[in-house]
Amino acid sequence: MAIIALKAWYLAQYEPIREIIQRPPDIRLSRNSLLKSGLRTDFLDDKQAIEESVWFQRYLDGDRVEFYIEGSGGYIISNLDLISQEIYFSKQEITATLEPMIYFSGQIEYVDSSDIIKTALEQAIAEYNQRSRLQLTLEIAPRPSESPLRLSDSQLRKLRKSLLFVADGTPIMSLKEPSRLILSSNVCTELGYALQSKQTGQILLIHQQRSDLKGNWPFDLPQHQQLTFETPRELNQTLLPVVETLLKRFNLTP
Repeated sequence: MAIIALKAWYLAQYEPIREIIQRPPDIRLSRNSLLKSGLRTDFLDDKQAIEESVWFQRYLDGDRVEFYIEGSGGYIISNLDLISQEIYFSKQEITATLEPMIYFSGQIEYVDSSDIIKTALEQAIAEYNQRSRLQLTLEIAPRPSESPLRLSDSQLRKLRKSLLFVADGTPIMSLKEPSRLILSSNVCTELGYALQSKQTGQILLIHQQRSDLKGNWPFDLPQHQQLTFETPRELNQTLLPVVETLLKRFNLTP
């Protein structure tokens, strides 16, 4: 029976899958068995080439070594035996499934704040892209005025695949009993989905201070994932450093 070789790419740093598969694979594999949480394979490349590879040296050093295997997804090496030419992979979520995109959830109830945040995001992304090895784009959540509140499959996918989800948490009203600030229902829906589908470090809640509304915030995010501003100038000065901090894990800039 003919051996069907699987292509596998070593993931040294964040790179979207569509870019990864454009370069030659780092290793060719023959699958022995597929388990729910793992994959047992034989490698088809020369052992000397494996021993001289960067990823094998990292494996020997005890580092986490990630691969994207065509048709199977993301894995990390759990065990490798050069004598038997066998590699056991464990299934793992990888950043390569994400797109170099920032998803912005704005509102239509207090549109001034969303306009300010959108403009600041565009400026921050333009400055960031001057140093980034991958160009980031900005995806704006659609807000049809007469459509019911519903997230389409396309919206959910873009939100889930974004490197960073940014929400306009500026309150639209407040309650006296209990003292609670009320956010846009659209923003709350998307933020709730983001909290379930993304890592907390990939979420940023921005809100403009309103002297006419007082109360407690309905969401409790770490302080470094919240940004408060009063004026557009203040936001323009503070947004880029926060974005850079949250995107640092992807190693996009020097």
